Amino acid sequence: MGKVIPGRYTAQMDGSFVVFMIGMRVNRLWAIHKWLPVFRAMGPMMRELYTNREIGFLDGSVHLSWRGVSLIQYWRSFEELEHYARHGDNHLKAWKNFNRSIGTDGTVGIYHETYMVQQGQHESVYNNMPIFGLAKAGHHIPATGRKETASRRLGRDSEPAVPTPPNPVQRG
Repeated sequence: MGKVIPGRYTAQMDGSFVVFMIGMRVNRLWAIHKWLPVFRAMGPMMRELYTNREIGFLDGSVHLSWRGVSLIQYWRSFEELEHYARHGDNHLKAWKNFNRSIGTDGTVGIYHETYMVQQGQHESVYNNMPIFGLAKAGHHIPATGRKETASRRLGRDSEPAVPTPPNPVQRG
């Protein structure tokens, strides 16, 4: 995941962006021949996205649960995400294979959620973390001063509920 950076940081994004969550759930554990191909299809799609950043994909992360996997992705725009969904070779192949081999038989569940985030309508904090999530997709900056509290990160005003320790001095 990366080197832990001591201190409090936040993410800064230039303009609007899209958060896209997609995943699969194994509904019938014994139907390995059904869910394993769905799981395996994710790797080629992620490689395609990381190799072709010009399509609008900013970054993403994979999260495992005991019944499945979820991916959180950050995109520059909904239009670029939708274009990939409709024209990305690996996505189209996986989509067609899923519909042909599983469809609505109930063995494997899939989902996605799309959130269009307007500029300035997000906030985040990362304390003693590697550069992660939105900070990896955008800019990783100190969560101090006007960025110290959630309200301040959203352009509002508030005082910290508890004193915030100063960030350690970063040495190159």
